[in-house]
Amino acid sequence: MGEIRKHIAVICDYELLEDRVGGMDYFFWAFNKACIEQQITIDWFFPNTTSLGDYQELHIIPANDLSLEQKFIAHLQTQKAQYSHIITHFIELCTPFFAEIKKYQKAKIIAVDHNPRPLKGFPLKKRLKKKLKGVLYSKYIDLFIGVSDYTSQAILHDFGSFIKTKTQTIYNGVLIDDIIPKTSERTKINPKFLVVSHLRESKGIQDLISAVGLLSETMKANLKIDIYGDGPYKSELLHLVSDHHLETNFNFKGSQSHLKSLYQHYDYLIQPTHMECFSLSILESLAANIPVITTPVGGNTEVITHNKNGFIFETKNVKALSELLSEVIEGKQYIVGTTRPLIESKFSMDMMVQNHMKLLDL
Repeated sequence: MGEIRKHIAVICDYELLEDRVGGMDYFFWAFNKACIEQQITIDWFFPNTTSLGDYQELHIIPANDLSLEQKFIAHLQTQKAQYSHIITHFIELCTPFFAEIKKYQKAKIIAVDHNPRPLKGFPLKKRLKKKLKGVLYSKYIDLFIGVSDYTSQAILHDFGSFIKTKTQTIYNGVLIDDIIPKTSERTKINPKFLVVSHLRESKGIQDLISAVGLLSETMKANLKIDIYGDGPYKSELLHLVSDHHLETNFNFKGSQSHLKSLYQHYDYLIQPTHMECFSLSILESLAANIPVITTPVGGNTEVITHNKNGFIFETKNVKALSELLSEVIEGKQYIVGTTRPLIESKFSMDMMVQNHMKLLDL
């Protein structure tokens, strides 16, 4: 073993659940492994701890009853560790927290932004507040990372274009090898659809239900849409399905641990979201050779090209979605060819990890 070259801290306001393994979990595991290979020690700060998957390999310091920011500052006050880099995920940008860190550390601070923005932007008062925070606190952050070009532009819009020189994009990625691709021909008439989403209002699944409600009875007769995921908006969606008498069309399947092997059994992913940062389920679907029907929010159009590897419809436009579904169901519009190569070349987990490792000045 050689001498340890770096000691870093990664602060993630990301609750660890025993029954969920998502794209970011795989990234954290892969990044930790890459750091160990480079003899870099990592202290991981999460709201809680878990033994799920490879989390047992991480040195996790849980916040427990404190906020993550409070826990990390308390750690700096009581421990003698000097970090070369401090990386934040899912932490609000440009707050006094970053100024507080600099009181104790000379570390390079890297803030990764995963947060989607509202469709119509923030209210004026909040926009002004963010501009002020940018002026006051952006100087304590050495590098801003957006997980899509949309996110990077949103950072500049929120906090000020003067931070452009220290803002860059590193795309989220997925584990290509774990995703089983569809090898058979996609069904042209009456294709099978799935939705993969956390069930909350901003994901727009209510628009999909309303859009299906506008279809003719003939089209609805053979239409099946499986919805994978759970969340606080589930009861409202079930009520909406009942109100439209669509119980035979929608099947709520809950969270599934083997989802990466299920994409291949479908023909299209539908993602009617109202706000997005950069959707990992879209990347997974394309990696499985399943085209995507979605909205032009967040970074969606950075990966979906209309009529090439999916279809784009106007956000919240139920009528437009219904008409698009009608044409896809009838086979008047369909996607040919593979969608996987794009993900292999631009949006793989390996590439994501490599790009994050580069931030450590190796």
